[in-house]
Amino acid sequence: MKKSLLILVFGLLTTVNYAQQNSEIKTEKVWRVNFLNPAIELEIPTGQYSTFSSALGIGYGGGYPDLTFGGSGFIYIISPFVDLQQKWFYNLNKRNGKDRNTENNSGNFVSFRLITRGNSIAENVNRTSDFDFAFGPTWGIQRKYGKNFHLLFDVGPQYYIDTNGNGNIWPIMLQLNLGFDLKKR
Repeated sequence: MKKSLLILVFGLLTTVNYAQQNSEIKTEKVWRVNFLNPAIELEIPTGQYSTFSSALGIGYGGGYPDLTFGGSGFIYIISPFVDLQQKWFYNLNKRNGKDRNTENNSGNFVSFRLITRGNSIAENVNRTSDFDFAFGPTWGIQRKYGKNFHLLFDVGPQYYIDTNGNGNIWPIMLQLNLGFDLKKR
């Protein structure tokens, strides 16, 4: 009887200890304020290792070759934008296993990104249309540093098009966001 009770207690302790060490890693809902291209962003979980982020802001963008003309020097378009991105994180468990931060979806990801720009507030080129769209796959990283500092970098090719049907492929799209994760409820 004592031997059976000892085995049962040992089994329970092992199970409890194992469960505490292997806590479930999953994505989180996060509100952000981005500063490089000022925007408010909401990132919501769509699965254990995936999120959908949507950002609304006013920011800088360059001109696409087939959608702009007449500019010279440093080309810029400052306009409102909507940025939508479905992210699939692939290293959250590995980061957790190495005692690295996974809070606020800190990890590496692949994604599909869609960004659209509206009427220009300021520009030094002429656009073929007041609205353009760009979409494509990306690879990226995002990290939370300190209490709430946020860094996101991603890169990938994109296809761009305007409302008149003008479009083409841009081989490398870069995104760099710096901002702050807002406090959780």
